[in-house]
Amino acid sequence: MSYEHPNSQGKGIREVEREIMARPTEHSTTNLNLDRMRAILDLMGHPENSFRMVHITGTNGKGSTARMTEAIARAYGLRTGLYTSPHLERINERIAIDGRELSDDEFVDVYEQVQPLVRIVDAESVRKGEPAMSFFEVLTAMSVWAFADAPVDLAVVEVGMGGQWDATNALDADVAVIGPVDMDHMQWLGDTVEQIATEKAGIIKSGSTVIVGPQPHGEAVLPIIEETARRRAAAGVLRDGEELQVLGRQPAVGGQIASLRTPNGTYEDVPIDKFGVHQAHNALAALAAAEVAMPVSGALDADLLAEALSQVKVPGRIEQVRNSPTIIIDGGHNVNAAQSLRAAIEENYSFEQVVGVVAMMHDKQVEEYLGVLEPLLSQIVVTENSWRERVMPARELESIAKRVFGPDRVIRRDLLPDAIQTAVNMVDEQDELGVGYGHGVLICGSFVTAGDARALLKERVDPDLKKPKSERA
Repeated sequence: MSYEHPNSQGKGIREVEREIMARPTEHSTTNLNLDRMRAILDLMGHPENSFRMVHITGTNGKGSTARMTEAIARAYGLRTGLYTSPHLERINERIAIDGRELSDDEFVDVYEQVQPLVRIVDAESVRKGEPAMSFFEVLTAMSVWAFADAPVDLAVVEVGMGGQWDATNALDADVAVIGPVDMDHMQWLGDTVEQIATEKAGIIKSGSTVIVGPQPHGEAVLPIIEETARRRAAAGVLRDGEELQVLGRQPAVGGQIASLRTPNGTYEDVPIDKFGVHQAHNALAALAAAEVAMPVSGALDADLLAEALSQVKVPGRIEQVRNSPTIIIDGGHNVNAAQSLRAAIEENYSFEQVVGVVAMMHDKQVEEYLGVLEPLLSQIVVTENSWRERVMPARELESIAKRVFGPDRVIRRDLLPDAIQTAVNMVDEQDELGVGYGHGVLICGSFVTAGDARALLKERVDPDLKKPKSERA
């Protein structure tokens, strides 16, 4: 077993990204342990001990909760680090300091500083007949290095997958947030909700405060979380619906307004810049996590909280990217995500027609996911995204979609750009006024699909238009 380590000196961001992403995936790493991460942290001198940390897991809502938690802490003047996954368009998205992702040069610089230590760990792993560091382990090590070098006061870290054996679990957090636990990644986490809950409860550490989001399978999941917290001597458990509550909420322009309660007090009319009841519960978890993690006693300042949550943007999560027609992108890929997506659209939009553009991975609960969205979608255009190794072939997705929607509502386009254009043409044909109202396109099924669509639909300015008229061709 060997791994080639090219010299990255003088390389640009795309070359570095290719080097990192060419490493073994978490899924192909045969040893489910934290040995490689602990080894590189040892070599670094454990820089993770220099900052406080909020660790976030759950089947859905991790990214939104992470961004909200970071925004609250930053509004209070703390220097923050944010580590999220996956990225939609650029690998830099995964690591941010003070709300700003690392620039290309900064990202390359961090990689080059960490790379010699990665080589040492790889060499030892290969000597023992074990895999080299995975791409996610390298990125996690880079985030820790960048946060300590900044230095940050608080790091908000999103689990990649699961919890117990995730690379991020080599870090000890002050707060462990466990969002909704449902069926996903079963081939790695287990095929029952109890097994998946056990994996996710693995992020609970001695002395940490556990924040538990709303649980769709509460009777099965809550006892596992509570027992793990007791066994590991957690500082306490705060549960959505018990110690934490969403007291009320109502839709508003661009999002919603909610009233939230924690043990520290009640926060009335908090603006949240995202659609859906699930985002109100994500905001509640973020608020509770920030209360514990920040050096602030009692309730938080209402104005600072409003400032933070009213400005949080979560790319690829029920994100409206175009008007006339309305085009919405969502990266959720499991049943729980589909339920939240459908509920949010039904609550906040008055569509007469919604055409879905769907590309999914072959290892997902595809038929169940489509079944949740079937009442929402007028027609569906099935296609493929750019991850050729994992994407479900369009022809296979078409067969499943026809069982769910019936053959008359399903169209296949093998290329995503063609699928999007087909969907837009379909809604334009029905839009008699030509203003886009009541007609929409929903692009969904995978974060890769969302990222591909964002890149395709990004507004671009013709460079010639920036020139003085005398210089234009």
